[in-house]
Amino acid sequence: MISLLQAHPAYTGTVHLHNFLRWVIIIALILSLINAFKGKNGKETLVLMISSHVMLLLGLVQWFVGELGLKQIKSMGMGAAMKNPVIRFFSVEHALMMIIAIVLITIGHRAAKTNQPKTKWFFVAALAIILLMTPWPWREAGRGLFPGMH
Repeated sequence: MISLLQAHPAYTGTVHLHNFLRWVIIIALILSLINAFKGKNGKETLVLMISSHVMLLLGLVQWFVGELGLKQIKSMGMGAAMKNPVIRFFSVEHALMMIIAIVLITIGHRAAKTNQPKTKWFFVAALAIILLMTPWPWREAGRGLFPGMH
């Protein structure tokens, strides 16, 4: 059952913005990674860090007030939520792994600012996590490629 909040245009806008920022982050991350392998530091790492932190805030709003996060865990119980692959993906796997990816992006941004050679490995790990844990349309827990698509 969809809650009144989830049907609210502001919540839908949050979901769409979260979906749109996926592309901003992936593009900025790939550009940051290319520059890191070249030994350069551009402004794309700052764009990457800011957009990933905004994405985190939007994701936390969805986790706390949406139907696929805390509400499901509370209503179903953790055991039942973990047995449902879609609920488990959004309420535990996606949330936890994306937080880890954002931590890696933040560390990578700091490393890029000081021109450390290990910068690229933070970005490689973050990109791998993001690509693996994104709810792509072909996943059981999938969403559309672009905002508004189902």
